[in-house]
Amino acid sequence: MSTVNHATDADFAAQVLQSATPVLVDFWGEWCAPCKMIAPMLEDVAHDYAGKVKVVKVNIDQNQRTAMTWRVRSAPTLMLFKNGAVAATQIGAVSKSQLVQMVERAL
Repeated sequence: MSTVNHATDADFAAQVLQSATPVLVDFWGEWCAPCKMIAPMLEDVAHDYAGKVKVVKVNIDQNQRTAMTWRVRSAPTLMLFKNGAVAATQIGAVSKSQLVQMVERAL
């Protein structure tokens, strides 16, 4: 069972901005090879930090309003939201240790 949630334009605010815990958002696309490469690492982070951090994926092709709102210009773009604001941003594929560092800084 996946521990990663999927958000849409309709529920982004509820899932991410209003979350009581920090949220790592992966803005991705089906066509994006680096996005597919980091997907298993995001699953690991979601599992390892369950209850402390949420991991949410947003398909930028299907949810263009949200992508435009947060000025996502390339995929993958990872944003860590804390208390409804962006606490960190990483553009491009990263290692699992870089993902963990990003999450740890928000806790």
